[in-house]
Amino acid sequence: MEISTTYNPKEFEDRIYKEWEEKGYFKASPNPKKVPFTVVIPPPNITGQLHMGHALNDSIQDSIIRFKRMQGYETLWLPGTDHASIATEVKIVDALKAEGLSKEQIGREEFLVRAWAWKEKYGGRIVEQLKKLGSSCDWSRLAFTMDENLNKAVKEVFVNLYEKGLIYQGKRIINWCPVCKTALSDAEVDYTEEQSGLWHIKYQVKGEDRYVIVATTRPETMLGDVAVAVNPKDERYLDLKGKMLILPIANREIPLIEDDYVELDFGTGAVKITPAHDPNDFEVGLRHNLPVIKTMNDDGTMNEEAGKYCGLDRFECRKQLVKDLEELGLLEKTEAYAHNVGHCYRCSTIVEPIISKQWFVKMEPLAKPAIDVVRKKSIKFNPDRFTKIYYNWMENIRDWCISRQLWWGHRIPAYYCDDCGEMMVSKEDIHVCTKCGSKNVRQDEDVLDTWFSSALWPFSTLGYPENTEDLKYFYPTDLLVTAYDIIFFWVARMIFSGLEHTNRIPFRDVLIHGLVRDAQGRKMSKSLGNGIDPLEIIDKYGADTLRYALLNGIAPGSDTRFSEDKIEGCRNYINKIWNASRFVLLNCEGKTIKDISEIKLNLADKWIISRLNNTVKKVTLAMEKYEIGLACGELQEFFWNDFCDWYIELSKPYLYGTDEDKKTGVLSVLIYVLKNTLKLLHPYIPFITEEIYQHIPGVNESIMISEYPRYNSKLAYRKDADDCRYVMDIITAIRQIRADTGCAPSKKVDLFVVSEKKRLIEKAQIYIEKLANIGEVKFIESKDSLDVKTVSVVLDKTELYVPLGELVDFDKEIERLQGELSKVESEIARANGKLSNNGFLAKAPKNLVDQEREKLNKYIDMRKKIKQNLKELQEV
Repeated sequence: MEISTTYNPKEFEDRIYKEWEEKGYFKASPNPKKVPFTVVIPPPNITGQLHMGHALNDSIQDSIIRFKRMQGYETLWLPGTDHASIATEVKIVDALKAEGLSKEQIGREEFLVRAWAWKEKYGGRIVEQLKKLGSSCDWSRLAFTMDENLNKAVKEVFVNLYEKGLIYQGKRIINWCPVCKTALSDAEVDYTEEQSGLWHIKYQVKGEDRYVIVATTRPETMLGDVAVAVNPKDERYLDLKGKMLILPIANREIPLIEDDYVELDFGTGAVKITPAHDPNDFEVGLRHNLPVIKTMNDDGTMNEEAGKYCGLDRFECRKQLVKDLEELGLLEKTEAYAHNVGHCYRCSTIVEPIISKQWFVKMEPLAKPAIDVVRKKSIKFNPDRFTKIYYNWMENIRDWCISRQLWWGHRIPAYYCDDCGEMMVSKEDIHVCTKCGSKNVRQDEDVLDTWFSSALWPFSTLGYPENTEDLKYFYPTDLLVTAYDIIFFWVARMIFSGLEHTNRIPFRDVLIHGLVRDAQGRKMSKSLGNGIDPLEIIDKYGADTLRYALLNGIAPGSDTRFSEDKIEGCRNYINKIWNASRFVLLNCEGKTIKDISEIKLNLADKWIISRLNNTVKKVTLAMEKYEIGLACGELQEFFWNDFCDWYIELSKPYLYGTDEDKKTGVLSVLIYVLKNTLKLLHPYIPFITEEIYQHIPGVNESIMISEYPRYNSKLAYRKDADDCRYVMDIITAIRQIRADTGCAPSKKVDLFVVSEKKRLIEKAQIYIEKLANIGEVKFIESKDSLDVKTVSVVLDKTELYVPLGELVDFDKEIERLQGELSKVESEIARANGKLSNNGFLAKAPKNLVDQEREKLNKYIDMRKKIKQNLKELQEV
């Protein structure tokens, strides 16, 4: 069947993907005859829809997986989705609100029924969208973070850590979201610098007409103050040692204490201590055995400890309290103050540091080995600069708060006996108290942080805690591809979890990519209205165009700009691939195609094979380093410039000639180059390459499972390639002369040649005549024998003279030759500079020094000839 006249991805993308799936090309299984290559997908949330970040991340992963599959690895790209506790719970709560219900009204059991139903209805959307992109995941292994086997892994890990004393329950200061009504880990808090106030409040010394001034950005928390602290070395407060102060508004006595935590040179040197609402104050409180007074409810309103402010929202309380302090004369001053304010990463509400009984993972013992494996390069970050961010976070890490006050998620496997108070932690469900035998046992109400289960993803998806064949063969995984914004959330936690629970690293390489920004470099967001829907791009242009627009030009760790212009440019390139391929395929219909080893290769054949061979080497090297943008650039340069603009044109004299052997030769080379180029392109643009590949004569398999091209030193053809490049320089020079003088490309002209490379030019005469539209090539001994007006160009060992009669404008020709002379003079100066540099002469290999001397002599000779031509023109 003939290939379609125009490129229309809607004709084949869905059909091809279905064929790939049906034939099982994506599936992987332990194969002792092959080396495994494993990538686990960063599981998108079930609440999510495909956005540009997903599209970039998955295009990168798919291109690497397809490359490795074609290289012969047993490639597993393991897909899955994340239950996303907070995000999903918000969706269910919103749906309930629309019905006039709350989760408390329907109860936990009914809530979970609804949550699972929501997951079944909407959770698969993003999977289908990833398929539209062309993702070659092993969908038979599709995992979900709350699958039964993954839940088993979560319980195994929780109990093991608990038994080692690395998980504990305690009252500590945590990050609390009053809207989501749950604790957050440090990594789930986004900080932004905001303008606020700094209120200076007067605390009276008991029984004296003296005041200690304390500054705070959160005056509403002062109702929970239990002390004021000063540095023991601060001479300003030596006489107040051991005295009591009167807490404003509450009129409660609190001690003035001494602690090294207080900085001598910050503010007044006196700091209010509120252990229930500040992590540093909490630690001070522990050291001084201070009471803890919590003044807020879980929804951000003030509680009964706040006295008359009880029931007010925290920020309304702030306004009222400041007003009251002012009226009492206890507000010294208010200053404008810029500081970092924490926000919930999900709903953007200002987070409240608050004391709460929660479950924590003790991080210090887990962080040390996770730092060591990166230092020892067992795990490598690409780019390496991200290791600094990793070290900084891991070296300053605090214990991880893992409990969440939600219903959707992995429920904490801790059980309480209501009769004897015994707490039991178990991998299996407990219905009878192990201490007193009572059946009055209940499970902990909280669920685990979503990232707790995500941290186990590389091994839980392969069968852990069982030592499965998959786990033995595919683990550790080879590569993790992720954006730089979740290094803390996910990457670090996977590393210490893998080491702790499998005694092995979870992956060998971490490829960090940047964010997709708009044409102006802005982050895509709903508020700016600059978001681009990848599914709309796929519908309009096809998946290949979207993928290529995202991959071409990217560099590890750097943000990429995305625009309509870029999409159009990529669409044009893919059209070029289609049209050039169609030209080759149509010319091959009914013709004999031979292996290139069976034909006599001409000069242009050897050049394009050499260029293809060199491109294979460069692209393979780039892909091995995960430099996908570089690989795309090399391929585009080869296909568009070398293959389309040059080789197809160089092949036409033989394609349209009468010599059948030569015609068979160039057709065989065209097919050889096209076939291998499609293989090189396949990882990035899989659909179009498959569609074209299936039309190539003799093809009877999918390009997906074909062998990736390999560099072959026997196909270097260095001398022939250099000779062909020389001929192409001649053609380019003649075309430039035509353009500069306004000589129509359709007008045939003769060419006079003075050259030391006469034999080569005679051999390549057919190319020069056809591509430069030359009537006759005439060799002469020198320009002196010419009696017509000519335009000249000087190349290495060759002078070209094109007789253009009255089209020759002497002034313009003098100006053009002066420009050529200037370029040659620059090259002479550069070469002289190198050859007069003792450092270069001492350190550079002899062949490089010799090459530089050859260049210098070549340019000196060219300068002499250009000057001679200039002199003659100026005399005229």
